[in-house]
Amino acid sequence: MEVTLLGTGDTTGTPTVGCDCDTCERARDPDAELRDRLRERGIDPSDGVERSRFSVHLRNDETDEVLLIDTSPDFRSQFRRENVALPDAAIITHVHFDHVDGLGNAYRLLDHLPVHAADETDSQTGQSVAETVRDQYDYLDTVSVHPKSPYEPFSVAGFEVTLVPVEHPPLVCYGLRVEEPATGATLSISGDTCYEIPDRSREVLTGADLALVEGIVHPGACEFHPKGGTHHDDEGVPRTFGTKHMTLPGARDFAADVEADDYRILHTAHYVPPEQAFADDIAVDGERFSL
Repeated sequence: MEVTLLGTGDTTGTPTVGCDCDTCERARDPDAELRDRLRERGIDPSDGVERSRFSVHLRNDETDEVLLIDTSPDFRSQFRRENVALPDAAIITHVHFDHVDGLGNAYRLLDHLPVHAADETDSQTGQSVAETVRDQYDYLDTVSVHPKSPYEPFSVAGFEVTLVPVEHPPLVCYGLRVEEPATGATLSISGDTCYEIPDRSREVLTGADLALVEGIVHPGACEFHPKGGTHHDDEGVPRTFGTKHMTLPGARDFAADVEADDYRILHTAHYVPPEQAFADDIAVDGERFSL
């Protein structure tokens, strides 16, 4: 499969609109050293560094079908920038706006878009992710919603996909494992989550060729969160920021826990200091992988 990281940022993206912090400024105008490192990763930094809202594009080399993981509000600019094919199907991991609000782009662009999402009822909303998507986008005749049960593999766009519950309170959220049956190429995505997720979910996510792991901030930011940091490592470093996102060290530990051959950290916020925000294992938009 070919994996294209369309959107690698958090809810405001980097650079954030109206922000002149050092990280946003370096993203707008990367220095020569950062530009060289980005080019080595196959990324063109001529227009700066972008971390738009989350979305991952998967093309099946065997069937030439495209599966889109989450529909970013930046859908239009992401597809124009990367010049990739429009999706044949999509998966929605949870109902926060930065992961679902691009679904309206199916209007006039696509003849039909099957959307797959979990069928478990969320105690906060009284609906499953699938039901919420169906209700919010019932005006789109091109969109059909297909509820799926966690831990039960299903086929879509030539891939075998398994949704797994993760911890992103107060709403339900899901990670996923995607496998191309003919080659065995495997991608795992943590979803938006804290460090501690169910053991069964970790087992499903283990052993992928590539893991995309959520890591929103550096651990020092925990002192500014009302709930601080949790899930500390042996040296006392918090691996969870508050209750629902991993820190960068938490993401790195998680990638090691699930024994991925390679990994990238994404969903990263502009709050990370510039000397940390552009490490080679933290994803930026436009990075591609062939698995």
